[in-house]
Amino acid sequence: MPMSFNDSVIAEFRANGGKVGGPFEGGDLLLLTTTGARSGAEHTVPLGYVRADGLLLLVASAGGADRHPAWYHNLLAHPAVQVEIGTERYEAIAVPATGPHRDHLFERITSITPGYADYQTQTRRVIPVIALETPAHLNLT
Repeated sequence: MPMSFNDSVIAEFRANGGKVGGPFEGGDLLLLTTTGARSGAEHTVPLGYVRADGLLLLVASAGGADRHPAWYHNLLAHPAVQVEIGTERYEAIAVPATGPHRDHLFERITSITPGYADYQTQTRRVIPVIALETPAHLNLT
């Protein structure tokens, strides 16, 4: 069976210390491993991230689709996640932002990465923003 797009990005990321080419070249990319909401199996996905307001943030945009991405449903069920940035690998807690705090963070994100605002215009759902709470000693933000 041929390797999926995500699998090839994950393999390239791990083989090159977090650096990848193609559409993610030069961008901020991490690998997020969640536990399946129903299956309990581990799932790893490459995701863009944004550092803003001292936080490491993810956007569950799904490219502007009308449904949240599977990884978002997984972290709602199991917020303990594993994060890989470059060659660092650590445990984190995924905390969805809500209300005015979410709105503020989304504004900050779109000021840094405007494409997320385009995704929001493509869907009626409010695109979730997730903060990854990391161990303090890593000082990743």
